[in-house]
Amino acid sequence: MRRMERSFVMKVGSQDSNRGRENCMRREDVRTRIEEIGIFPGIRVKSADQAIYAAETLYQAGIPVAEITMTVPGAIGVIRRLAESFPDMVVGAGTVLDRETAERCLEAGARFLTSTGFVPEVVEAALKANVVAIPGALTPTEIIAAWKAGADFVKIFPTGPVGGDRYIRSLKLPLPQVKLIAAGGVNQQTATAYITAGATAIGVGVELLPRDALQRRQEHRIHELARRFLSFVKDGRTPA
Repeated sequence: MRRMERSFVMKVGSQDSNRGRENCMRREDVRTRIEEIGIFPGIRVKSADQAIYAAETLYQAGIPVAEITMTVPGAIGVIRRLAESFPDMVVGAGTVLDRETAERCLEAGARFLTSTGFVPEVVEAALKANVVAIPGALTPTEIIAAWKAGADFVKIFPTGPVGGDRYIRSLKLPLPQVKLIAAGGVNQQTATAYITAGATAIGVGVELLPRDALQRRQEHRIHELARRFLSFVKDGRTPA
């Protein structure tokens, strides 16, 4: 068993007495955790093993949030394993496009549901289960519709092609009450600017989890990237 795997087993074992309570992490707790961390990692990889490794490595690096997209082979099984093994990890499902998939993810232990666009039936399923709903949107009309439907956050995707952090800033002026997650165009050069512009969190994928780092199991490299992005969020939240 690898060193990292041993450390996780020990950590989970030490939490057994609290397992029942933590497995029932409340919706407001999940919301707060996402806001506090400010990083919303999108895990879109080619195998279940890579997805589990990515989530575990980020967890160890101080980012206990993981969006497992439905494009990952065996994605629902990955969610179930992570939810059972790490009760305090905020693991959820991404690219959820229909109610049936949403319900299967919820049954597996997903603590949030997110989509690339606004899918009302997915939001409804999340709210019915008292789970965090994070629909995707791009235009003001879509954002307002998602917010009125009960979204906890609205994921703006893709931000890069439509103005990046300037677009987030322009949305926050008329919609200050909507908590936005900026995704699609976030990298090391732009991360701080998105937070400064008003994004509650930033959605990051390969910039945080490079494909070759996952293939080579370079946890030190992923840890360093996690440290940098956490720092970018902190800098963006520090008053000038």
